[in-house]
Amino acid sequence: MKKIISTMLLFALSIGAFAQEKGTPLTTADYEHAEQFLSFNTYPLVTHGAVRSSWIDKDTFWYTVNTKEGRSYVWVDAKTGKTKTAATKEALLPSTTEAKSEKVDRNEILSPDGKKVVFIKDWNLYMRNLETGEETPLTTDGVKNYGYATDNAGWKHSDRPIVLWSPDSKKIATFQQDQRHVSDMYLVKTKVGAPELQEWKYPLPEDKKIIQIERVIIDVDHKKVTRLNIPADPRRGTLCDDIACSGSFDDNEWSDDSSTLVFVSTSRDHKIEKVRMANATTGDVKEIFKEEVPTQYESGQGTVNWHYLSKTNEIIWYSERDNWGHLYMYNANTGELDHQITKGDFVVTELLHVDQKHRKLYFLANGKEANEDPYFAHLYSVDFSGKHLKSLTPESGNHSISFSPDYSYFVDNYSQPNIPNVAVLKSIKGKVIKTLEKEDISALEATGWKPPQPIKVKSRDGRWDLYGLMFTPTNLDTHKKYPVVNYIYPGPQGGGVGSRSFYPSRGDHQALAELGFVVVVIDGTCNPGRSKAFHDVCYGNMADNTLEDQISGIKQLAKKYPYLDLDRVGIWGHSGGGFATADAMFSYPEFYKVGISESGNHDNRNYEDDWGERYIGLMKTEANGKTNYELQANQYNAKNLKGKLLLATGNTDDNVPPYNTYLVVQALEKANKDFDLIIFPNARHGYGQDSYYMMRRRWDYFVENLMGGTHPKEFKIGRK
Repeated sequence: MKKIISTMLLFALSIGAFAQEKGTPLTTADYEHAEQFLSFNTYPLVTHGAVRSSWIDKDTFWYTVNTKEGRSYVWVDAKTGKTKTAATKEALLPSTTEAKSEKVDRNEILSPDGKKVVFIKDWNLYMRNLETGEETPLTTDGVKNYGYATDNAGWKHSDRPIVLWSPDSKKIATFQQDQRHVSDMYLVKTKVGAPELQEWKYPLPEDKKIIQIERVIIDVDHKKVTRLNIPADPRRGTLCDDIACSGSFDDNEWSDDSSTLVFVSTSRDHKIEKVRMANATTGDVKEIFKEEVPTQYESGQGTVNWHYLSKTNEIIWYSERDNWGHLYMYNANTGELDHQITKGDFVVTELLHVDQKHRKLYFLANGKEANEDPYFAHLYSVDFSGKHLKSLTPESGNHSISFSPDYSYFVDNYSQPNIPNVAVLKSIKGKVIKTLEKEDISALEATGWKPPQPIKVKSRDGRWDLYGLMFTPTNLDTHKKYPVVNYIYPGPQGGGVGSRSFYPSRGDHQALAELGFVVVVIDGTCNPGRSKAFHDVCYGNMADNTLEDQISGIKQLAKKYPYLDLDRVGIWGHSGGGFATADAMFSYPEFYKVGISESGNHDNRNYEDDWGERYIGLMKTEANGKTNYELQANQYNAKNLKGKLLLATGNTDDNVPPYNTYLVVQALEKANKDFDLIIFPNARHGYGQDSYYMMRRRWDYFVENLMGGTHPKEFKIGRK
């Protein structure tokens, strides 16, 4: 009898606690407490953080560091590891070590010899002599939407020219870009009086012909333009959905003597890569070899990894042909594969240095070290032959590398999401010369702060391990039930967790947790940095959005951590995460009860062509008469909404135009559904100065609709 009474009492107490949580009134003090976990409050409490080295010459560098006493400047002799510290930069460095500052504007590209720059003017490419100030047109036939070196269409429309100078500063590789035939995008600024129209070229998957680039080489001394003897290429690159991910003219490399240009032509759907060689004088082009893949080709993660070695006429090529991203050696004369350089169940992400003299490569890779998060990056060296593979950063963690000018040394910053940074100086062979800094978070911890918890769950089908982070309140009571907020960014060009390095704040995840939530972030299948098969799970169907992985993972976590309340699960995301959030609310309404969808690309027929065509493929009509893009669009499922949904967009978003969100709004209204909407007049994709307002509304929305509580009225987030 006592046992029964005891059980009933515990049950009553748990129900009481649950009911109290659902009706919890949150105060201004609660929001102020949460605000303390945002970056503008946490970063000042961290000292001796990551080292950003500024090299003076091949053997010495300096860096700044925040200490408890204030900012310090540190000079380092890399040979000996000796250091000097000063309170000011002027006291530390003699004036002779200061780099010469050239008068180069933001939209000008400096030549290797430092004597001239090029820039765009009236759709043509101009050169300016830095010594005389003389400006000279290098091209004269550029016209509107058919100009030279332009990067002014789609989600990226700048005035910075896309060029690659030759090593001798006498030639430029660039293109004349034909965008006259593609779709126009229109946005209207909110203002008093007559509307102000913003108009630019924004290609869409529906366009029969996308932007074309006609490749040219310009002799700057003789103002001679040589067109390469090939048809125009689609405006595509191997690394991301832009032709200039690095800011330069990607997928182009000059020979050491500036006589030859090697480049890669990418097909519209990113499935065919042609490696070609051009004579810089005649414009004649030779095809060296071709790689064709069934889904999409990529040349690495963060860096284009193929390189032309003109001294030996070899090409280092990147491929996922054995299911992992690896390096291969080709003969540039014959186009034949010589051998595979790297092998194994790991991913080469960035080839950082090619030492031709010693025939050795230095690269970052994920997943090679056992018992680690597979997204941790480590630095390795290997001979061109593939022999003598060596880890230069055996310390567990995610490593960020900065080399000295002659690659004799490197600064290694390594950390984990829950372990602070250590910065060390090493020789090129991996020997530690000096530990430079160890991040001190004691002042941060004194406030009650705690790091996120790394998590590991299985994918929807149990095939793969998935990794992520979980944020819980610092006053977590494991006997209570907490509503769950699933932050999502489904990729497929990158996941929700982001860098695996240490940060005192990751957005507002911990701040939201402090209000009484558990925030879960899982990098699902379909994300890069793992095997090709892992990345291709969602190929062709971006409406997958990793959602089944998210749901499966949260259910697994709830079995391990019973304080997760699966009856109160919310979701939010921005951009691709906004797309995924609306999809979650429409496709899985029994699991997700509250969603906040910010600036989502809800229908990829309304989004810039390159992203969709890379990961979905070209638009085609299915047997049912609908296109493959239409079948993935969110508005067609809006009628399934059951929970609470908040949509948000900037009305001048030039990345994901607001019409994406308006399509969902229209469908919800036609389906007679209740929903909430925030429009940010004149805001771009990230909302700018309105971002804190959006953050506060996000907190309010989850507190009111997912927690069932109340919140302070119109709390203002920001530095106090």
